[in-house]
Amino acid sequence: MQVWPGQAYPLGATYDGAGTNFAVFTEAADRVELCLLHDDGSETAVELRESDAFVRHAYVPGVMPGQRYGFRVHGPYDPGRGLRCNSAKLLLDPYAKAISGSIHWGEEVYGYHFGAPDSRNDLDSAPHTMASVVINPYFDWADDRPPRTEYHHTVIYEAHVKGLSMRHPGLPEELRGTYAALAHPALIDHLTKLGVTALELMPVHQFVQDHRLADMGLGNYWGYNTIGFFAPHNAYASWGDRGQQVLEFKSAVRALHEAGIEVILDVVYNHTAEGNHLGPTLSFKGIDNASYYRLADDPRYYTDTTGTGNSLLMRSPHVLQLIMDSLRYWVTEMHVDGFRFDLAATLARQFHEVDRLSSFFDLVQQDPVVSQVKLIAEPWDVGEGGYQVGNFPPLWTEWNGKYRDTVRDLWRDEPRALAEFASRLTGSSDLYQGDGRRPLASINFVTCHDGFTLHDLVAYNHKHNRANGEDNRDGESHNRSWNCGVEGETDDPEVLRLRARQMRNFIATLMLSQGVPMISHGDEFARTQRGNNNAYCQDNDLSWVHWPEDGDDPAGGLLEFTRAMVWLRRDHPVFRRRRFFHGRPVEGTHDDLSDIAWFTPEGTEMTQRDWDSARASALTVFLNGNAISEPGARGERITDDSFLLMFNASPAPLDFVVPVDHGRQWQVVVDTAEPDGVPPGSGTKVGAGDRITLPDRSLTVLQRPA
Repeated sequence: MQVWPGQAYPLGATYDGAGTNFAVFTEAADRVELCLLHDDGSETAVELRESDAFVRHAYVPGVMPGQRYGFRVHGPYDPGRGLRCNSAKLLLDPYAKAISGSIHWGEEVYGYHFGAPDSRNDLDSAPHTMASVVINPYFDWADDRPPRTEYHHTVIYEAHVKGLSMRHPGLPEELRGTYAALAHPALIDHLTKLGVTALELMPVHQFVQDHRLADMGLGNYWGYNTIGFFAPHNAYASWGDRGQQVLEFKSAVRALHEAGIEVILDVVYNHTAEGNHLGPTLSFKGIDNASYYRLADDPRYYTDTTGTGNSLLMRSPHVLQLIMDSLRYWVTEMHVDGFRFDLAATLARQFHEVDRLSSFFDLVQQDPVVSQVKLIAEPWDVGEGGYQVGNFPPLWTEWNGKYRDTVRDLWRDEPRALAEFASRLTGSSDLYQGDGRRPLASINFVTCHDGFTLHDLVAYNHKHNRANGEDNRDGESHNRSWNCGVEGETDDPEVLRLRARQMRNFIATLMLSQGVPMISHGDEFARTQRGNNNAYCQDNDLSWVHWPEDGDDPAGGLLEFTRAMVWLRRDHPVFRRRRFFHGRPVEGTHDDLSDIAWFTPEGTEMTQRDWDSARASALTVFLNGNAISEPGARGERITDDSFLLMFNASPAPLDFVVPVDHGRQWQVVVDTAEPDGVPPGSGTKVGAGDRITLPDRSLTVLQRPA
């Protein structure tokens, strides 16, 4: 076999049509072998003799796409000094573009013998672990263009590749649970009719099934256990894992783009699947443990701000390069449109405390590729000082956990929720205005993958997680949920009607709020996980979306109501403003009314005493469509209809008076007390000063033409 010197960049395996260049960084190694794996179980070892700035490299002519490979790293194994090199372990390429196979759990994939964590285990891991794959980088993107949907037009749909499609009746069996399902017209048609503009996929980077869960007969369903930051997860491919997963993912992105739908990836750059000092040796740990991971004062152990056993070392230039190279790869080569960063506060921990000016954010800010896509932070981790909602840099948007909590509190009639609700409804200026951000920095959500589904939020007071095998100790215990009088499933028609109304209240509130709305997959037709609020290990019917059959409407019209609310928001710029409200008339608009006004149910303007009332749970909001301050794309003035939003979150019916000075004639366009929610255009007329009775826990929207 010929072996040429090759190049130190790019890292990973790069096929050029005639052969493949291999390059891997390790400062800890004495010697590195590239192992080309054969289908009969044998391997050909090629020593990487060339080294530039600790990057070992070689070019091997004739190595084609589909070739499986790994590295064996020879060097010191001394856990007391944070060194864990062990040539008996076949290691994944940190830059692998595809990964084949799965892990067969046993002592072979660990660097130590069970029961003796400081020992050295020289059992060969190759027959038991995954392999990196050389891919063909060429793909016919045709005329693919990123939709580049602006945030104020964005509606995000969070979904799991497998869970979304496994039970879809319109999909062929062989495509269910795969990337190919995302490209199928049945799924795309549902998303476009719903009004979705962005599909946010739960982790699709190659992840690992946990040893503990496998022993329990469970699996890592969610996928927050990454081992390959460049490789699409191979189990979601319908036709092979020797690089086919790359082509299939690209095809799905191309089809979604053609429908005008962006693709956002939920990415996990805060930790890896190698766990703590008792975890397996799969890649980074054996290549250069101390360069990739944040080690504790005793370097045998790992600093863990993620709750998973380890945290990546965010002050290491090689870790930062890995993350930035990965992000650029997914944008430039895989054509994705943005990222949601899991436990993003960990990425800000350059040293110990969360630092919004850390190197990672500097790199993102100046990167000409990554800085131009959607960047969404989950602004917390489990470390000290990890709750950082509102504290990310101006380029970033954030999952607004305070929005979720406040809206849940309002509709379960929690005391003192009203004043904060007003801030959340209008874009959370208290969180985002101070650093120059806009309402669109707030990604608003009521439910997501983590926690109760929308149905379960109104059907359970308590989590029911015993199927997870942790005696119901896992998952959040304070869910701000309310079961409407009965825990779990019931045939009581009154309870079912109230639950349906509460779900409509949450959907309507989400779509009427300033910011960017996010819907969790299946909530539009009230999917349930039977009270399990931590289904991370339930890769089965419990967590898969059960789609309604044609003509079946198990949620009493919730799907049609959700569609109507999404399109009401899309049709009216007053619900998706790009600037915060002023609370006064807007200059140059020829309107002496404020752009927003707040009223008690009696139709009088809210006073500080009204806001401070602990039991206040009802109000009217006036949104002036004739006082939108931001101009259109060409500098034109934007005008819209005006709206009155009437919220009655109290447990009793209330009379609301239509304010007398803000319009003479109004039409009811939304009424969550009605089973169909009163689709837009079919409501009754009311006039200024009229009295409307809102049933308990209901929301009414009045519209006045511009």
